[in-house]
Amino acid sequence: MPADQDEAKGCVLFADVSGSTKLYEAVGDKLAHAAIDGCVKMFASVTERNGGRVIKTIGDEIMAVFPDATAGGRSALSMQQELAVMAPVGNLRLGARIGYHFGALVERDGDVFGDTVNLAARLTEMASRGQIITSFETVEHLEPVLKMDCRRLYAIPVKGKDKEVAICEMIWQESDEVTTLATQRAAPRSGQHSLRLVYKDRTIELPKERKSLVLGRDATTDLVIPDRMASRAHCSIEVRQDKFVIADRSANGTYVLIDGDKGMVLRREEALLRGHGYITLGQSRETATEVVEFFCE
Repeated sequence: MPADQDEAKGCVLFADVSGSTKLYEAVGDKLAHAAIDGCVKMFASVTERNGGRVIKTIGDEIMAVFPDATAGGRSALSMQQELAVMAPVGNLRLGARIGYHFGALVERDGDVFGDTVNLAARLTEMASRGQIITSFETVEHLEPVLKMDCRRLYAIPVKGKDKEVAICEMIWQESDEVTTLATQRAAPRSGQHSLRLVYKDRTIELPKERKSLVLGRDATTDLVIPDRMASRAHCSIEVRQDKFVIADRSANGTYVLIDGDKGMVLRREEALLRGHGYITLGQSRETATEVVEFFCE
């Protein structure tokens, strides 16, 4: 890529160590820092082996750029695979959230800028622990063998873009669930997983009771949350292809905290719910008095 300020094509990847906060609490600063530093160094090594360049590291996250989408995809797979075989620290294993996107870049003074960087960062925020998220546009640029590892999820609205962006998950490990989803993408599985929402003395289960529901301050919503920061119809949760998708519709954003991951704020955006966590409307869990707990079972 040019060294000054020219626009070129490139693939930007973010890899974020997941579970670092819990690790610090469990094993102390010294061991946790050493383990996270080892992960970040592994990310950098994988980047260099695949012809990429580390742009920056920020705490437990790395930002890298590659000459093409295939190099970025190979690196994402290798990072997850190498992290999976690392020895646990104490009784805990670290994971990673990875997002990458191929597109136009502006490079200046060794850094890269532009929509490609912003979208790659957004895809990383949407990834859960152990997940690789990329755009459908990027998948179109992958070598055939890597395309086979990708499955399309859904489209998300992205700030500054007129059209929604279709996103895909890159599968890096075999499982019965992945095999079933790959061969029967639209068909519900027997024994389909459920999402249980608990708010005060009320429990709602999807898809048993319904396929979707709306949370908000208005009395007509499916789950009424009387928070002053909540919008009337604040967010929705629906079942899509055996996954649970939360979509923000609000003025103040929907806050989602998944165990082992950093919290995320959705602003007219969507995300997958996994495992166990908490949803708050218009403000973070630290300040909210109305908290919805969820369990993907």
